[in-house]
Amino acid sequence: MEDRSLSEQELSRSLDRTTASPSASPSPSPSPTPTGPPAPVAGLSVVQMNNAAIIVEVGRSLGLPKRALIIGVATAMQESNLHNNASQAVPESLKYPHEGTSVDHDSVGVFQQRPSSGWGTVANLMRPAYQAEKFFAKLIKLDWENMSLTAAAQAVQISAYPNAYAKHESRATTVVNAFEPLG
Repeated sequence: MEDRSLSEQELSRSLDRTTASPSASPSPSPSPTPTGPPAPVAGLSVVQMNNAAIIVEVGRSLGLPKRALIIGVATAMQESNLHNNASQAVPESLKYPHEGTSVDHDSVGVFQQRPSSGWGTVANLMRPAYQAEKFFAKLIKLDWENMSLTAAAQAVQISAYPNAYAKHESRATTVVNAFEPLG
């Protein structure tokens, strides 16, 4: 599973480089990028940190500020403990790389998004990068900058536990800060 997460991250970085528009004047060569996420922090495992890396990378590729990344990581912490979970209620999800199973309706993936709620196909939802993109796409349609983390996460996810996201804010901040470039 870890290799899949890293592959998605590398793909995301590759897409960022290939979709950049050429500039009129040459720019300095970019600094080398690390080959993977930083060492786990905030009690996370390597697998969880890899999933956090995907969320952070997707958010950055969309030009989102740190606070949006923190909301995304905190949401995935609450929804799946940063594991790409298949669902026993959705047998198709078990065919895709996953790091555990859940039984909450037809919720799958790191954000526990539901195919029946229009988030996407099971195949797509089993890809953390796809789920992160869908999460952020919905987040940026909101007035999220003026909402608490838990209100913003709830507005996107529509969870049965709307106040559960707040408890992850500190750890999510630590995780996102671990991705800051060292200077």
